[in-house]
Amino acid sequence: MDVSTFYALFSATCFTLVGLWWNVVQSHADWMRDPALRRVVGGIYLSFLLPALMGLFAQVGGTEQPQFWRAAFIALAVVGCGCTLRLLARARGHHFVTWQQAGAAVLYALIAVVGAFPELALRLGLRPIQAEALMLIALIALGHALVWRFMAGEGRAAES
Repeated sequence: MDVSTFYALFSATCFTLVGLWWNVVQSHADWMRDPALRRVVGGIYLSFLLPALMGLFAQVGGTEQPQFWRAAFIALAVVGCGCTLRLLARARGHHFVTWQQAGAAVLYALIAVVGAFPELALRLGLRPIQAEALMLIALIALGHALVWRFMAGEGRAAES
């Protein structure tokens, strides 16, 4: 795995998703007037922004200076986990949204754990930065699923 190429493409893709989400939100100004919807919209925004930032830090630290990306992954994963748990505590009604948020919180926690204890990835036959990449891919897939449900109206109904 060419880590530098992966994280360059990954970050660019995630930042593109952030921009696309901004365009969607701009065309639905009513979402920002409802506090519950605004929280979900912000959660979706973070589900693309935080992995994009992690990808940038992975490029800066690379395999030569892993302590740099590991510290950034830990800090950003703690932010992501905390925000996701706050959203989860306020989720009502829709089981998919609850499961998606719970899954994201678990992934953020695992990202922080592997950042703090990289030897855990080695037990699976992966380099730590590879294990993190796999979890970030899963995190983005969950974010996409949440966007789909939200845009279909199912996530909005659960939050309002």
